[in-house]
Amino acid sequence: MSADMPFAPKRQKTCSEKTSSDFFESLPDDLLLSILCKLSATASSPSDFISVLITCKRLNSLGLHSLVLSKASHKTFLVKPQNWCDSVHRFLKHCADAGNIEACYTLGMIRFYCLQNRGSGASLMAKAAMNSHAPALYSLAVIQFNGSGGTKNDKDLRAGVALCARAAFLGHIDALRELGHCLQDGYGVKQNVAEGRRFLLQANARELAAVLSAANNKRPWVTWNLPVPHPRLRSGTGSGCPLLSDYGCNVPALETHPASKFLSEWFVIRSGSLGSGTRLCSHSGCGRPETRRHEFRRCSVCGVMNYCSRACQALDWKFRHKAECTPVEGWLHDDGEEVVGEDVGGGDAVMANS
Repeated sequence: MSADMPFAPKRQKTCSEKTSSDFFESLPDDLLLSILCKLSATASSPSDFISVLITCKRLNSLGLHSLVLSKASHKTFLVKPQNWCDSVHRFLKHCADAGNIEACYTLGMIRFYCLQNRGSGASLMAKAAMNSHAPALYSLAVIQFNGSGGTKNDKDLRAGVALCARAAFLGHIDALRELGHCLQDGYGVKQNVAEGRRFLLQANARELAAVLSAANNKRPWVTWNLPVPHPRLRSGTGSGCPLLSDYGCNVPALETHPASKFLSEWFVIRSGSLGSGTRLCSHSGCGRPETRRHEFRRCSVCGVMNYCSRACQALDWKFRHKAECTPVEGWLHDDGEEVVGEDVGGGDAVMANS
């Protein structure tokens, strides 16, 4: 390099680079928005969407457009609790404000149960429910059944049954199962054992149909186990569908919703965030905590397990608790008060015969 030229000349863009850059800049925003909407709707993880946002300033700006955020899939919000921060909270809020019902439901569950912002969380879930979001309808039903966020006197069984019926109509499997048990037990609705039985059979049928329609299943969808071993001899650690195993076949369990995964992992990592004397639902795929002491029903046989709903109780009974439940005449509350048969018409003894 000569003394007359202390700095190297700036590299000129080649003809091909200019053409590529000019072509991208010439694309209309409407076309890019359409492409980004498709990408956000098919994203299988948050990183799929974030990788688009960090590509360039233009894609970052268009990627945060309300139209794109409103189409984002529920897997876009599959956030790990250890990565929770204000920026993640803001992103979920932006998506919810854009009208994304999955974001409304996920953020609603996080605010209601994890951040203990009951009013805002319930409002977001209600916004999703008004748009016929079945998981939101079912979650609101569970809140009504338990009087979550309030006192025992705030339970509204009829409202819970109505919300469950709406979610069941939309095909929500747990809502179908819950409604079936409510009809069988006469819980919040006039007892109708035959109709309840029909709903339980329909829940099993929909469960099988959902597994069969899963396109990303990489293992055989059904294996036969004949003869079926005695419940006391089962290990209780299998990954098969818990109810269909009663008929001698195992199918892969349905995928847990990101909101339920978040709740389960949140309270494992932050065990201190649970209130004094409160417990988590014993069904591993649920993640809901009690909002007050003794909110959930206990197993009426052993008194060890507790459940936010009859659906969770039925699933956990078939999956593992049936093999380990030990009958006792009574048990002690955490405060030392002895209770016998605390469960209201929904104990494992009932579930075992349904």
